[in-house]
Amino acid sequence: MKNSKKPGSNKKGIPPIQEKCSFCGQAYHPSILIQGLSGTTICSGCVSLCAQMNGKGAKLGQRKPFQKDELIKKLLSPAEIKLKLDEYVVGQDRTKKVVSVAVNHHYKRIITPIHKDVELEKSNILLIGPTGCGKTLIAQTLAKILDVPFAIGDATTLTEAGYVGEDVENLLLRLIRAADFDLTRAEHGFIYIDEIDKIARTHNNPSITRDVSGEGVQQGLLKMLEGTLSNVPPQGGRKHPEQEYIQINTRHILFIAGGTFDGIENSVSRRIGRKQIGFDAESKNLDELGLGELLEHIEPEDLMEYGMIPEFIGRFQVNCIVKPLDLKAMIKVLTEPRNALIRQYQTFFQMEDSRLEFTSEALEEISKKALVKKTGARALRAIIEELLLDTMFELPALKKPVNYVITPEMVKGTEPIQPVKEPSAAACKRAS
Repeated sequence: MKNSKKPGSNKKGIPPIQEKCSFCGQAYHPSILIQGLSGTTICSGCVSLCAQMNGKGAKLGQRKPFQKDELIKKLLSPAEIKLKLDEYVVGQDRTKKVVSVAVNHHYKRIITPIHKDVELEKSNILLIGPTGCGKTLIAQTLAKILDVPFAIGDATTLTEAGYVGEDVENLLLRLIRAADFDLTRAEHGFIYIDEIDKIARTHNNPSITRDVSGEGVQQGLLKMLEGTLSNVPPQGGRKHPEQEYIQINTRHILFIAGGTFDGIENSVSRRIGRKQIGFDAESKNLDELGLGELLEHIEPEDLMEYGMIPEFIGRFQVNCIVKPLDLKAMIKVLTEPRNALIRQYQTFFQMEDSRLEFTSEALEEISKKALVKKTGARALRAIIEELLLDTMFELPALKKPVNYVITPEMVKGTEPIQPVKEPSAAACKRAS
């Protein structure tokens, strides 16, 4: 009698491995996999993993009781919040004070929503200032300090509902994901919207098309900023009627927006140039005013002239000015914060049993080059990376401890970077 096994099978007549789990991608015998109606397959290992996740409560859009006592324990005073911000953010003392008070009041409002028949309203925060001066860093540090869910979104990707791009609800989806789909935690977190000035209304637009990424986005954000029950698609993307939504209440979500508002200082100059500042004050030459001082005089009418609608401005009750960094501030950014750039690169060299030092003159020269680029503190990393590229490339191959002292001549490129026998403590300013 002939063997009845199928072609392509092994000696025992068992069909070869030909199916894969749609989730983990591992190949299995077809009899081991579970197949769905749509042809999707899942293995026993992925089934067990899903059961473990459900056992821990990791369900889509779950809600847990609000732990008021835990929030009270974590809530810091404004002075404590500012002290923590000082460890990461250089300068901007007034901005850090304003933000610290606003955040403290926001979470006090959640803990006690009604106090002696007075309903406490939410106050969102608007940060205005040049690029690379610490707007995003302030928001990220606040999330670390408060230990609450935090998400960053870019306003430039948002468009009005029904057009190509992202819906405003995708900002909430990022927050829900940051909270591991725990809606109660997500509803007490906060969202940072970057590049908020890029959704300004287009002026004198000769095009017949709609301003779908400008005023339309501002209109779409209004209810979310004030507090509403939003329907969020769990997979992101656009909404459609057949999709299941996650409902989240934005009443207790703090929104922080940041933008450069490039050119708004011209509007401020025109406005305050027609009158004196203060009673019997001497007329001040506006050309001599620094950018930071001009930004301090921003009023809602300047933001409206820039292209922000009045309803949108009214949702941000706290406005903070983030001033440009000067030379001294740049040097401090290099050396003082807990995540200072010099410390980071010194750590890389320590991993190779080597040492890296910078003279005070070299730090000053790096800061001067960064100021020329006019991108704030962001330019510092690019300059140091370019300066140390060849040295870091060759360092692992040396296989012995070496010491480097970076001088201003090396920063300028007039001298090559060479190892030294032992850096002099007197000649070096260590970033400790």
